[in-house]
Amino acid sequence: MDYGHYRTLSITRRGDAGAVLDIQMRAANGKLPTAGPDGHRELAEIWRDVAADDSVRCAVLRGEGMGFSGGGDLAMVEQMSVDDAVRTRVWKEARDLVYNLINCDKPIVSAMHGPAVGAGLVAGLLADISIASKTAKIVDGHTRLGVAAGDHAAIVWPLLCGMAKAKYHLLLCEPVSGEEAERIGLVSLAVDEPDLLPRAYELADQLTAGSQSAIRFTKYALNNWLRQAGPTFDASLALEFMGFAGPDVREGVASLRERRAPKFG
Repeated sequence: MDYGHYRTLSITRRGDAGAVLDIQMRAANGKLPTAGPDGHRELAEIWRDVAADDSVRCAVLRGEGMGFSGGGDLAMVEQMSVDDAVRTRVWKEARDLVYNLINCDKPIVSAMHGPAVGAGLVAGLLADISIASKTAKIVDGHTRLGVAAGDHAAIVWPLLCGMAKAKYHLLLCEPVSGEEAERIGLVSLAVDEPDLLPRAYELADQLTAGSQSAIRFTKYALNNWLRQAGPTFDASLALEFMGFAGPDVREGVASLRERRAPKFG
């Protein structure tokens, strides 16, 4: 498999025969990886390639720079608010990102540090083993932007941390530290930041050394819990993208650009 066409993902191989695929989301702005048009599309597509690559036994997803992911590019959000073709394209990518992750047969380990928001967070929390630094800042920022919490939120947050905690954090956009995320079951593990990548690679090596049929079939069976929630996910994504055509998202974007609280009508 040739991964050279990916522009926003830095992809290398680790371990025996390169069986661990190390996927790093690039920080295009020098600070945080953001999901612009290319990044959003590539983060959805990569999991099909991982599934099709017979040389890969496990993938590790991480971010570059100051954090794991910084959310969607605001210029792309503004395009979505006025251009139906752009909105439809991004909706399909958002749908594919979730389903491609769920259906990828190889185990995926995420290593989250710093801010974890947006499309990157989708992959981080849907990973089979999610590891966060204790000081990571996990935020689902949809309602702050003025749109419904779609993407991965409705499909996996209630399953991981329960409905009460899911509603609290999704409705209020209340941040979750990595340490708290482990306590409530939102992530698999929380570790000190210097231990984050070593622990992720250690677990990836363990998964690579294990019975591939047993691991992949177990993942497939467990992910049926997520597949059963498919209609809930589809509805949440449709409502999110309906919001991108509404007035609140324009105020949400403006408030983020001006670094102030939003004033929704």
